[in-house]
Amino acid sequence: MKRRSFLTTATLASAGLTTLLITGCTSSTKKDQEVAPANVIDTNFELEEETIASLVEKLSSGKYTSEQLVQLYLDRIEALDKKGAQLNSVIEVNPDAIAIAVAMDKELKAGKSRGPLHGIPVLIKDNIDTADKMQTTAGSLAMVGNIASKDAFVVKKLRESGAIIIGKTNLSEWANFRSTQSCSGWSSRGGQTKNPYILDHNPCGSSAGSGAAVSANLCVVAIGTETDGSIVCPASVNGIVGIKPTVGLVSRSGIIPISITQDTAGPMARTVTDAAILLAAITAIDENDSVTLESKGKSHTDYTKFLDVNALKGKRIGIEKKPQGNNKYINALLADAINLLKKQGATIVEVDYLDKINTAGQAEFEVLQYEFKDGLNSYLATANAKVKNLKEVIDFNTANEDKAMPYFKQETLESSNAKNDLDDKKYTEALTASFEGSKGVLNAVFKANKLDAICGITMGPSCSIDMIYGDRWGSYSLTSPAATSGFPHITVPCGQAYDLPVGLSFFGTPYTEGELIGLGFAYEQASKKRLKPNFKPSFL
Repeated sequence: MKRRSFLTTATLASAGLTTLLITGCTSSTKKDQEVAPANVIDTNFELEEETIASLVEKLSSGKYTSEQLVQLYLDRIEALDKKGAQLNSVIEVNPDAIAIAVAMDKELKAGKSRGPLHGIPVLIKDNIDTADKMQTTAGSLAMVGNIASKDAFVVKKLRESGAIIIGKTNLSEWANFRSTQSCSGWSSRGGQTKNPYILDHNPCGSSAGSGAAVSANLCVVAIGTETDGSIVCPASVNGIVGIKPTVGLVSRSGIIPISITQDTAGPMARTVTDAAILLAAITAIDENDSVTLESKGKSHTDYTKFLDVNALKGKRIGIEKKPQGNNKYINALLADAINLLKKQGATIVEVDYLDKINTAGQAEFEVLQYEFKDGLNSYLATANAKVKNLKEVIDFNTANEDKAMPYFKQETLESSNAKNDLDDKKYTEALTASFEGSKGVLNAVFKANKLDAICGITMGPSCSIDMIYGDRWGSYSLTSPAATSGFPHITVPCGQAYDLPVGLSFFGTPYTEGELIGLGFAYEQASKKRLKPNFKPSFL
């Protein structure tokens, strides 16, 4: 569950991370390729492009109740996700969502508001534990029936905020950490999620369902998870905002793990404002996740205070001096973005860091295999799943190959299971090279150039879904620098190429989420590049 998406064909290739690339694949079966005619897709949904603030206003005025909002979104999921465009982004809906909404309405009527998320419907990724009637499976058939005994910490925080979890989203199975030939957005339990802009294109992984669902207005906000790219890539290619927090800002307790070093959950939304609100709701110290102790005194209870249209003024923004790729349309988007940053008062500084980051990141896959085995075995040992360790997952898939592995296999699971414990010298050496090496490179670049952030194209536009050959992304990707170092990262829509969204990234040093939110907001408000999807059946 590589809450990540290891991408950048170039980066991946150089880092030996082909398996972690998140791009697109498509089921080659007739059933998976069929899409409903565009004229049956309702593009006039009454909650289209609503924000948290606009929904709160409607709840306060009495125009809607939370129960009505939940029902409207559930109806939208049924009509558009399961029928209509057949996005396949929601793997399961919460049977208790209406009852929870009724309870939230009663609290509001009694004059009690828990905050800006009170009564607001959200979706979460299917690798996050919920102690209710929904399963937590990471998209794997081997995990079917796993109903958690305890809420994940982020779920606990969402419930405390009054948010209503209306369902769980599909993902790349095991968060894209199953095969070197995987198709992102596909899981054996959930099937293939599609990109709402062009339905035969990929929504990127591993938080594919969360990205597609938010973009298609199946919810107002969602939670994704990332190890390397799994929030920012699906946010970028689905035309939304994604925040990958500093590792340590958001608890990982109760989330099916890949990497104790790189994993984090984070918000996905259509606006920077909504992402900031959601980030505040899930940020807190968790005694069961010791890394969150590092955030003491560095986090904020309100990230909306950083929303400043003038936040770019006087800031020094680093841009890699070597082109990320040679596509003239994508490069034009970056050039336009740079010009806008300058117009908003930022100073652009050319820097040279990507080659050094790629060199440091060559050990990343080695680290992740060790940590995945260790973390998953610990999670499964106490979970309510029928499989109790990684070896049993592998055995289940082998015994059920036709259903569990119809397109690509499980060589990443197998190579991870072959690793030793975390006291292995090879692991500690790889961890030093990848994690400490990446931090060292970035810290040096930030310090030497007095940077407030580094910026660039998040990902190129989505590629076609391809179950046979798997993900093919291209050279445009800025996921790995912030992922391998544990630094924070925000992506914001910056336009389209080939009618597909492209995102612009800002990443900074640890616990500068507030500053990055300010930069992203200033760019968002000056550019207004978010465009609604139109569910085009195919590229041609």
